[in-house]
Amino acid sequence: MADFPTLGMAGAAAIIDPQEDAARTVVASSSLEGQAIPPHRWMTAIAVMSSAVMQLLDTSVVNVSLPHIAGSLSSSVDEATWVLTSYLVANAIVLPITGWLASVLGRKQLLLLAVTGFTISSLMCGLAPNLPMLIVFRVLQGFTGGGLQPLSQAVLLEEFPGREQGKAMAFWSLGIIAAPIMGPTLGGWITDTWTWRWVFFINLPVGVLSLLLISQYVVDPHYLRRRSLGMDAWGIGMLAVGMGALQIMLDKGQEKDWFGSNLIRALCVIAVVCLAAFVLRELRAKDPIVHFALLRSRTFASGVALATSMGFVLYGSLVLLPLFMQTLLGWTATTAGIWNSPRGIGTALCMPLVGYLLGKGWDARWMLIFAFALAGVCFFGYARMTLDSGTWDIFWIQIVQGFGLGFLFVPLTTLTMSPIPKAETSYGTSLYNTMRNIGSSIGISFVTTLVARRSQFHQQVLGDKITASSAIGQQTFARLTPFLAQQGFDRVTAAHKAGGLIYQRLQQQAALLSYSDAFYLMGIFFLANIPLVLLMRGAEHNRRHRKEP
Repeated sequence: MADFPTLGMAGAAAIIDPQEDAARTVVASSSLEGQAIPPHRWMTAIAVMSSAVMQLLDTSVVNVSLPHIAGSLSSSVDEATWVLTSYLVANAIVLPITGWLASVLGRKQLLLLAVTGFTISSLMCGLAPNLPMLIVFRVLQGFTGGGLQPLSQAVLLEEFPGREQGKAMAFWSLGIIAAPIMGPTLGGWITDTWTWRWVFFINLPVGVLSLLLISQYVVDPHYLRRRSLGMDAWGIGMLAVGMGALQIMLDKGQEKDWFGSNLIRALCVIAVVCLAAFVLRELRAKDPIVHFALLRSRTFASGVALATSMGFVLYGSLVLLPLFMQTLLGWTATTAGIWNSPRGIGTALCMPLVGYLLGKGWDARWMLIFAFALAGVCFFGYARMTLDSGTWDIFWIQIVQGFGLGFLFVPLTTLTMSPIPKAETSYGTSLYNTMRNIGSSIGISFVTTLVARRSQFHQQVLGDKITASSAIGQQTFARLTPFLAQQGFDRVTAAHKAGGLIYQRLQQQAALLSYSDAFYLMGIFFLANIPLVLLMRGAEHNRRHRKEP
């Protein structure tokens, strides 16, 4: 009993008979489900969500400001991209070990330290006098902010009992979805209205508010006690090197021509070796940093796989759709940002309904099947867009897809985490968010590479068919040359411009076909996830059979 001085009689009883304590926990949780949620729980939700949204906004809001940052700090845009890469690398390293840090420091203490560090480093980013200093402060910002998403998710899953978790996850997902959609538009507006430095300064009031709310409303549960676990320096080192190499490889791969580059090949080898060694070490460790043993639950393992796939497809499409709007439809960045938001609006409108249905006991698995089917089919709608597509053509596809995605985020999180004991919640959310983050990084790299390679392929195929000697090439040339001559060009200039216009149109069509290929493929990926949903058990079954602290 000497090892548990703060538990009291209730804690001692739990140690003597954990099964009896688990039964009491389930009964107590069930009895709370029909009651109104106390107001302090919503204040707790606002406290942790404000910090998570602040961190997630910084992932996307800086993208738009890169040209301004480069010009202001006398550097090239390529050099300025390290402002993004350094932040993502630091995030990727901290994310998997958030559960372990919460066990060592306490979740509330870790939240306070993370928000404080993120707020201070945001201030330093805004004051950075040159690019190297900005990159250093972005690394600190990434390290301190990397754990905010899994920590906020863990707090909400524990604060809201039983079926009320659906409402909590609806609230959480609303912020997580809105942030990357609002980020580019907000970043552009802030940069144009003031300067790029205000992209970082804007975090200061949000950070202070979050600190005050966390201090007042977040409380560590009795079973989440600080433990002296010791530091596995080798394990943390392998994780840091492996995740860093993986993130840099994914971020710079297309730019360096992937495995045609010695740098990318070296990064790939380092990432595979270090991460494989880390997993083997953690599976044998007495007190692992990452609890891979949680993957023994088929519901949790399936949910993590689905989250990885979801990140792959959705974040890939978040990059792909605005690029399509700007490069092929000729829209400005602001217009593309505005018309890329209906998907988030559709999801946001659907969230309260999903939380309500989960609270009424609807099976989350059927919601997931509906979500993957509807959202997957909508990708086929994107694939059918043409160079003449207008704003409203894209608007309705996004609204419908957003409605479908509303049935994805909340049920997936709730169902995936339902078999995880509460004492392991931080470890579970860390692993869940880490894999979703890896999936999103792979997805972004994949779609940009796919579009570039398929565009070259289609250009070659179309170029072989449309030549000066082909019938279609001669007909097009014969129509364009007289038309340009009527515009005041001499015959030689008109013929030269006609050839240029034909080639330009060929490039546009090749790019259009490459985007179509990417959208079709993402739709197929989404539909292929449906069988994985069938491997998951219902949330009620998982709650009854999980072992509570």
